[in-house]
Amino acid sequence: MEIPLVGQMVPAILLLPADVARPPAALLLHGYGSRKEQMADAVGRALLEQGIASLSIDLPLHGERERTMEIDAVRNPLVLVSQWRIALAECGAALEWMAEEAELDGHRLALAGYSMGSFIGVMVAAASDHVKALVLAAGGDLPEGTPFTRLIRTIANPIGAVRRLNGRPLLMIHGKRDRTVRPEQARRLFEAAAEPKELRWYDAGHWLPNTATEDAAAWLKTQLSRRR
Repeated sequence: MEIPLVGQMVPAILLLPADVARPPAALLLHGYGSRKEQMADAVGRALLEQGIASLSIDLPLHGERERTMEIDAVRNPLVLVSQWRIALAECGAALEWMAEEAELDGHRLALAGYSMGSFIGVMVAAASDHVKALVLAAGGDLPEGTPFTRLIRTIANPIGAVRRLNGRPLLMIHGKRDRTVRPEQARRLFEAAAEPKELRWYDAGHWLPNTATEDAAAWLKTQLSRRR
């Protein structure tokens, strides 16, 4: 399906649990180089087993939108910054769409992001009252000492964002051997967040095991059940 977001139609997958009227739902955000199908097939299926609907979207320059820009332009940092801003706006609009969708309980919405989706997700959650619970998988603060960190922080500061959750439940799941988003990045973000929060470690690298996905789905069921 496609849904209208910020002036364009965005490819999306909506999964609805059988025999559940107006279920709670989660917006699912994939990682760099990934696509909506991977989030729907993994996280979305786990959520269905918990009676939770999900909406997975292709972020800019990913999935069905991968060829929307010339490759030389994609290498330009200013273009990447503009695409990041578009992603933030589209994710906020996706939550608005979910809040108004008759088949979903718009008062019980969550967000789950993986890797790049976690960096985007914490920013979106900080700006949206629709998000009642947040799962960040293989995410954290920005890496220190990279040439683009200062530029990225001007539009995406995970530490500042997580402090604006204002007591909404946060679950972080992370691999002990992650070399893409390192454990110290996860710890920095977790320490900046207010309670209630939880950080669960798994014996994995950047790709988390199925048990982590199942644990996160069960956690979301508990959190969204409390917000009827």
